[in-house]
Amino acid sequence: MMRWLCALGLVVFLGGDKSSGGDKPFLSAEAPGAKAEGLSVTQATLPTPGFHHLHLNSINPDAAIEFYTKQFPTTSKGTFAGQPAFRSPNNVWVLFNKVAAPPATQPQTAFWHFGWHVTDVHKSRQAFTERGVTLLPLYVEEAGGTVFTSADTWPGSGGALGLTKAGIADAKAKGVKPTFGAGFAYMRGPDDALIEYQGNQPAERFNHIHMFQDQPFCAQIWYQTHLNIAVRQAANQPVRTAANCRVERGPDKTWPALDHTGMYRTPGVTSTVFGDVSIFWYMNQGATPAGPTRGHLMDHIALSVQDLDAWIAKLRAEGVRFLEQPYQVGDYRAVMIEGPSREAIEVIEIR
Repeated sequence: MMRWLCALGLVVFLGGDKSSGGDKPFLSAEAPGAKAEGLSVTQATLPTPGFHHLHLNSINPDAAIEFYTKQFPTTSKGTFAGQPAFRSPNNVWVLFNKVAAPPATQPQTAFWHFGWHVTDVHKSRQAFTERGVTLLPLYVEEAGGTVFTSADTWPGSGGALGLTKAGIADAKAKGVKPTFGAGFAYMRGPDDALIEYQGNQPAERFNHIHMFQDQPFCAQIWYQTHLNIAVRQAANQPVRTAANCRVERGPDKTWPALDHTGMYRTPGVTSTVFGDVSIFWYMNQGATPAGPTRGHLMDHIALSVQDLDAWIAKLRAEGVRFLEQPYQVGDYRAVMIEGPSREAIEVIEIR
């Protein structure tokens, strides 16, 4: 039953098959050996998958769907392959698997939260407040003080979403003021879900999955190599390969943050995109490697492809770890693989 319920998600594993006891090296798309010998031209140049759905575990899927469709009114209730779901206007689904006990949210896995674009973050916050939604404060510095949107505190600098202690001291000294405009904010949803809403954007829609990776740059290489993500070289970063993708976590925490002690935002990767859904990741915030996502609240994500057999051949040839072999999900075929920080990803054939 679990195989059938979870068939829509695809998992990719950046670090090789750990079940065999060995770690295969992370490879850049350009590195020698990045594309396994024996791959056909078609397999090596398969188009990047689209983002199909996020799969959540829930004790009450119907109540959860009612919550999401009320808070984000451009969404619509529906089903996919017989499973309860709702759909964002950009044709991204959120599917639900009914479970008997509250799904785990701890210990932290690679999946941190999922997020929506909204047209006005402050108006959305007001509407959520009036509906009794639990909104989460953002700490603006370790000493205290909170806001409910990032736009209501000192803005980040140099493209960063937060400031270090030194950056906060500098902003205070210079009299920097909040913009009170576009920003990000968080709410608590059904089953203890953490949901980001970000504005001000042109339209309301499902926008991103935010993750933690044990090695962000190695994970980026893995997604580029195995899922054919376009290579986007950051101007302030060296070209990453298997030889230099492993790095130390940045020493400084930043604010605003959901925890008063701040959060580590460096290194971070923001260039992974499936269709119009972004997959962002920061480095693992703790010292323990991430555990598997299956069975947790955010169980897996699903990527859509047109030729599943070609993708299976490619992924097998490249040594990607398969969690589930090909199976049927209603009228659809899918496999489940594991990513570099044990995130479960379904690959589903949508023609």
